[in-house]
Amino acid sequence: MELYNYLKSLHLIFVITWFAGLFYIVRLFVYQIEANDKPSPEKEILQKQYKIMTYRLWYIITWPSAVLASFFAFWMLFFTDLGKVWLQMPWMHVKLSFVFALYLYHYKCHRIYQELQNDQVKYTTNYMRLWNEGATIILFAVVFLVILKNAVNWIYGVVGIVLFSVLIMLGFKFYKRIRERNSGQ
Repeated sequence: MELYNYLKSLHLIFVITWFAGLFYIVRLFVYQIEANDKPSPEKEILQKQYKIMTYRLWYIITWPSAVLASFFAFWMLFFTDLGKVWLQMPWMHVKLSFVFALYLYHYKCHRIYQELQNDQVKYTTNYMRLWNEGATIILFAVVFLVILKNAVNWIYGVVGIVLFSVLIMLGFKFYKRIRERNSGQ
């Protein structure tokens, strides 16, 4: 049991740093896309700086955290008695589905990262702001599942965060209109 608690602690530490990296990388994508619309030489200076920042965040924090969180999770689930018990529970199957969705999200962020490193801007800042909510929804779902250990009650938490995300996006659009109106005066 003591080994399990050490593994769980290490897993949680790296899950937290993984999510921190995912949240911040998308914010940096927004800044990188905004820098693309700046005049020279500001554009080139900002793009160079954001490329350095995203590289360091992605390869020094986010990727290693994802690998280590996964390593400790697999060790905990497959090589401890309690982990083997958890694997039999329906809520754990739903949680692992969300973890798979998180891997897909991470992969898509990696693709966006590569495009921006090669000066390919395919998305708008509004798209990136909305994309950033994906990790938040996954985080809420997983936390509710782990705490409640119920494959149904997590729905309330996810619905709540989706509604919260919609409110944030509406607030963002409202604020954007105010900014546009004030800059036109």
